[in-house]
Amino acid sequence: MKLILRFTGYTVCMMFSLLFNSAIAKTAKEKINVVVPAQASSRVMFGATQLVKQLNQLAYQAQIAKNNKPNIRTKNIILTNQKTSGKESYSIISDTKGNINLAGGDDSGILYAFTTLTEQVKAQGKLPENLQIKDKPEMVLRGTAIGLQKPDYLPGRDVYEYPYTPETFPWFYDKQQWIAYLDMMLANRYNSLYLWNGHPFSSLVKLKEYPYALEVDEATFKKNEEIFKFLTEEADKRGIWVIQMFYNILIPKPFAEKHGLKTQDRNRPIIPIIADYTQKSIAAFVQKYPNVGLLVTLGEAMEGVGQDDIDWFTKTIIPGVHDGLKALGSKTEPPIVLRAHDSDAPAVMKAALPLYKNLYTMAKYNGEALTTYTPRGKWADLHRSLSRIGTVHVQNVHILANLEPFRYGSADFIQKSVQAMHHVYEANALHLYPQASYWDWPYTADKAPNRLMQLDRDWIWYKAWARYAWDSKRERSAEIAYWSKELGAKYGANQETGKHILDAYEESGEISPKLLRRFGITDGNRQTLTLGMLTTQFINPFRYGVFTLMYESEAPEGEMIIDYAEKEWKKQGHIGETPVQVAKEVVEHGRKAIAAIEKAKAGVKANQDEFDRLLNDMYCYDAMANFYADKVTAALWILKFKYSNDVKDLDQALPFLESSVQHYQKLVKLTENHYLYANSMQTKQRKIPMRGVDKTFIHWKEVLPVFETELKNFKHSIDSLKSTKTASNIAVKAYENAGVKFQDKQLFYTVKEQAKAFADEDLRIKALTPELVGLNALQLSAAAQIKNGTQITFTNAKPVTVLVGFFNKKDAQFSPTPELETDASANNYGQAESKISNAIIIENYPAINVHAYTFPAGKNTLSLAKGKALVLGFIDANQKIKIFDAGLNGNGRDIDWLFGYYAPTDVKL
Repeated sequence: MKLILRFTGYTVCMMFSLLFNSAIAKTAKEKINVVVPAQASSRVMFGATQLVKQLNQLAYQAQIAKNNKPNIRTKNIILTNQKTSGKESYSIISDTKGNINLAGGDDSGILYAFTTLTEQVKAQGKLPENLQIKDKPEMVLRGTAIGLQKPDYLPGRDVYEYPYTPETFPWFYDKQQWIAYLDMMLANRYNSLYLWNGHPFSSLVKLKEYPYALEVDEATFKKNEEIFKFLTEEADKRGIWVIQMFYNILIPKPFAEKHGLKTQDRNRPIIPIIADYTQKSIAAFVQKYPNVGLLVTLGEAMEGVGQDDIDWFTKTIIPGVHDGLKALGSKTEPPIVLRAHDSDAPAVMKAALPLYKNLYTMAKYNGEALTTYTPRGKWADLHRSLSRIGTVHVQNVHILANLEPFRYGSADFIQKSVQAMHHVYEANALHLYPQASYWDWPYTADKAPNRLMQLDRDWIWYKAWARYAWDSKRERSAEIAYWSKELGAKYGANQETGKHILDAYEESGEISPKLLRRFGITDGNRQTLTLGMLTTQFINPFRYGVFTLMYESEAPEGEMIIDYAEKEWKKQGHIGETPVQVAKEVVEHGRKAIAAIEKAKAGVKANQDEFDRLLNDMYCYDAMANFYADKVTAALWILKFKYSNDVKDLDQALPFLESSVQHYQKLVKLTENHYLYANSMQTKQRKIPMRGVDKTFIHWKEVLPVFETELKNFKHSIDSLKSTKTASNIAVKAYENAGVKFQDKQLFYTVKEQAKAFADEDLRIKALTPELVGLNALQLSAAAQIKNGTQITFTNAKPVTVLVGFFNKKDAQFSPTPELETDASANNYGQAESKISNAIIIENYPAINVHAYTFPAGKNTLSLAKGKALVLGFIDANQKIKIFDAGLNGNGRDIDWLFGYYAPTDVKL
C-alpha cells in the first residue's frame, strides 16, 4: 500500500517557518546587559570588558551598556551605586529577578568583582545563579618584584648599574610578556609591581641642566618612554600600582666621568652637585610619571647609618618629589616607600613625616632567604617599631638565596609566614621576590631545550603568597583540599594525586629553611645553600663572617653548631632547636618528599615534563639533606677533637665526611643535566661555599672537587697525626713589605708587641700573630678616622695587598667590617672575608681581625668608613695569605689546619 502525502503551498510555508524558528531557537544566545556608569574608570571598564568577552565565548550575547537602565527583557549584570566597606572590597549579589548586582569600595573593588564573576563563569561554563559573595583583602599592598639586573656585571660597570636597553633587557620591551605577567597579577589580586634598578632615572628622563647624564641613545630613550607608558597604563587597568626602586647614592656613568667621580662610593659624603642632580632627576621623573611610586634604598650605596640618611631623604629626595609636583601643578603626593635596609628607618621617618605624608616603610622578612615563620629578637623589634609609626609597613620577601634553584611550593610554610607578618611583625603589606633566579629574570635555572620561564614554572609560588596576603586565616583542612585540587588539575590528575604532590612540596619545603637557620653563615645573597658548605664553615663560622642576626632573629631559639659542641663537651643542657635535631629532621623530610612524589607518578596525565622536573627536585632535596646531615655529624666529632685532642674523635668523623661526599656526588648527577646553575648572582659577592668570580663555582660539579680535596686533606691530617707521636713546630714566616709611594705624608710604625697603634692615643699592641710582625703600618689619627673615615692614596708599580685590621665589635668608634649583607661593594677588592681572625690584641679593646684589599698596579685609593681601623701594611699581591684563626681572643685553638693548614704540637694520640 502506498501512502501519498499532499501539501499545499500554505502547508509547506508553515512547516518551513516552524523548522526555521526551531533552529533559531536552538542557536539563539541569551542576551545579557552589563550596565556600568557613563564615566566608568579604566579599571571598571577593563573588568566589564573581560566579563563580556568571557560570556560571549559561551552561550550568551553580552554587551556593555553605559548608564542605561536595566533591560527587563534580558538578564542584567548591574554595577550599583552602593559602596562596600573597605578599600578593594566588593560584593556580588543575585536578586529575585535573575539579575546580578555588583558593588565595590572603590574602582579596584569593582574590578575584583568583575574579575571574580568572570572566573566563576569560566569555571562553571555558564553564568552562576544565586550568588552571595562578599570579600575584601587583609593586606593593603600585595606586590611582586622584578629586577632589571643581571647575573654578572656589564663591562666597565659595578653592581646594580644596568641602564634600560634592548641589548641588556630584551624582555623589558616585550609587550605580550608584560600582558601575561600583569594578567597573572590580577588573577592573584596583586596590586603593586616593584621594578628594581640601581639608577633608573638616567634611562627614563632627560635633564636640561645635565644632558650628559642620559645613559642611553635617543632611539632607546624613546623606546623606554613608550614601554614605561604602556606598562603603567596596562598595570593601572588591572588595579596595579607600579613602583620604581633606586639606590642611593648612585649616579650614572657619563655623569660620574664628567665630574671625575665614582658611580658609587659608600664612603663619600653628600656632594652638592650629586644632590642637585638627584633632586632634579626625581623631579623630572615625578613630572613625567606622576602615578608611579618610588621605593628608596638609602643604605648600601651610602655610608652606614646616620645623619646622611636623614639629610638625603629630607633634603634631596622629598624636595625632588615636591619640585616635580609643582611643575605638574598637582598636590597629590605619589607614594614613597622607605626601605629599612642599612639605615635607621625610624629616625628617617620621624624627620620625614612632617614634610611628606604619603610614606610607607619596608623591611626584609627573613633577610635574603626564607628561614622561619617564628621570627623574633631585634629584627622583630625593628619591624614592630616601623609598623607602629602609623603608616603601612611592607614585608619584603627578598632574594630567597637559600631556595635557589629548586622548586618551592609549601603552602603551609607560606601561610604561616604571612600570619607571622601580621601577628609578630604587626605589618599589613607584602612585597614578593621571584622564588629563584631573580638576577636572571624572566628565565629559570632549568636546563631544557628551551629556557623555562619563571612565570610558568613558579606559578604556585605566586599563587600561594597572594592567596594568604588576601586572607591569611583560611582553615588548614580546607586549604589542603584546595591545593590538592589545584595540583591535581595542573597535572591532569585527581585530587588524591594532587594531595601527594602537595605533601612532597610541603615536606621538601622545610629542608632549606631549617638548614640555613641552623647551620648557615648568612641569610644574605653571598651564600648559596644548595651548593653545600665547607667543613671549616661549620666548625669555624666566625672566620667567614657569620651573620648572627639570622640565629638571633630569623630562627627559633636554638644553638649554633659550635655552641652545641661546646655544651656537649662541658656536659651542659641544650636549648631549643639543636643541630642534631635539625640534621635528623631534614633527612626525614627528604625521605617523605620522595615517598609522596613517587605515589603521585602513576596518576599524572598532563604536563609530564614538568612533573619529571619536580620529581627530580625532590631527589635533589633528599640528597642535599643527607649531605648536610652527615657533614654536621662529622663536624661535631671534629669539634669534639678541638677539646679532647684525641685523634680517635677524628676517626669517628671520617665515615660521615666520606658519606657526605657520596651524597654530594649523587646531587651532582641529579643536577648535571637538569640545571644550568645553582645561584643566579654569579659575581664576586658570592662567598659561601666558594667565592664566585666570573661565573665560577655556580654548579655542583664545580664544587664537588673542593669537597673531595677537603676529604683527602682530612685523611692526610689524620694519618700525619698517627704517624708521629709529636708533631714538629712549623716555622712561621712573616709577610714581607711591598714598596708603595703615598700621595700624602704618612707616619709609620713597625708592627710588633708594645707598638703604638694610633698617633693620638696611647693604645699598644699586647699580642699578635707572628705573620704580621715587622710590617710597616700607618700610624693614623684615631680622632680623624672617627670624624672623616680613612682615605689613603698611593702608587704601586706591582699589584699589592693592603692588610687592614678591624675591631671585632660593632660600635660607632670602630670602622665597620666589610659586610656584604649591607654593602654590595664590600668585596670589590676581596676584602669581605677575614683572613686572620683574632690576630691582634690591644688591651681593653676587642680582638682585631685582618682583612685583605688587593689593588692592581697604578694609582689607587684605600677608603674605609668612619671609625678606628689599623692599616697594618702593604704586601705583594702574589704573597699567599694563610687563612686561619690566630685564637688570641682566648676562645680556643684553631683546627682549620685539619683541612690543609699547619698542624699544632699538642695533639693527644
